[in-house]
Amino acid sequence: MGNRFDFTIVAQQEATANLYIDLAIAEVQRIEKLISSWDSSSETSQVNNNAGIQAVPISKELYGLIERSIQLSKVTDGAFDISYAAMDVIWKFNIAMDYVPTDEAILRSVENVGYKNIVLNKEAQTVFLPQKGMKIAFGGIGKGYAADKVKALLQEKGVVGGIINAAGDLTTWGTQVSGKKWMVGITNPLDKEKIFSWLPIVESSVATSGNYEKYILFKGDKYSHIIDPRTGWPSKGVKSVSVFAKKAEMCDALATSVFVMGVETGLSVINQLAGVEVIIVDESNKIHKSAGIVLQNY
Repeated sequence: MGNRFDFTIVAQQEATANLYIDLAIAEVQRIEKLISSWDSSSETSQVNNNAGIQAVPISKELYGLIERSIQLSKVTDGAFDISYAAMDVIWKFNIAMDYVPTDEAILRSVENVGYKNIVLNKEAQTVFLPQKGMKIAFGGIGKGYAADKVKALLQEKGVVGGIINAAGDLTTWGTQVSGKKWMVGITNPLDKEKIFSWLPIVESSVATSGNYEKYILFKGDKYSHIIDPRTGWPSKGVKSVSVFAKKAEMCDALATSVFVMGVETGLSVINQLAGVEVIIVDESNKIHKSAGIVLQNY
């Protein structure tokens, strides 16, 4: 999936743990064949290749993921949108940009973006992208989904505890060998090598989005790599977002969404979702958190 996965397994013997890790790797590879938009033979690529042409029958698994993605788009008023993949790449965060794209270029970049245009047929189990140039991708939810699937598989096999780390999207179950709870450190957005707080993660998941990984600076303004799919403009006002919930899939999608929505709207949305918590660090380094969060300084 273009991301690093780390597996921590609690087992009686190292050889047994290695067998479980092999299962975990195979499961990630299976999911990649399902959702990767870079793999020309994946189901997702078949959907994209038939945009504006015809509906495509897909597996129950992919159909369910698309269905849940659309529901999250509705909850976040489009801040999360798997059709973002159709955006023209006009922001270059891996090079030193010496200009800001024009308003016209940015408007053109999102012409084919819009989750409301995705057509699902539950009875036939098909998906149709009605506009030529439309695409879907799971960069904002796929890592979390894979982590959840690996966790479920290992629990089914009898693994009593572990951590799945999908490039920063974490899901845990059980405890450490010592019986202590798994702890997760929240990165300090001023220095990504430092932790500003530790929180226990019990049978739960967490995902973090931040503007400290990829960005460009132009005339003193910082433009984050996290783009609002509704406007084509980089999100502003937030430095980092960490979302906590049972499912890594939910955390993955909501972390980026809250970043896009901003502090006030983001907190409002999270406070309406049962079993979901958030920590937001704004551009002034002020920490905002939902009611269920208790920070433990390191």
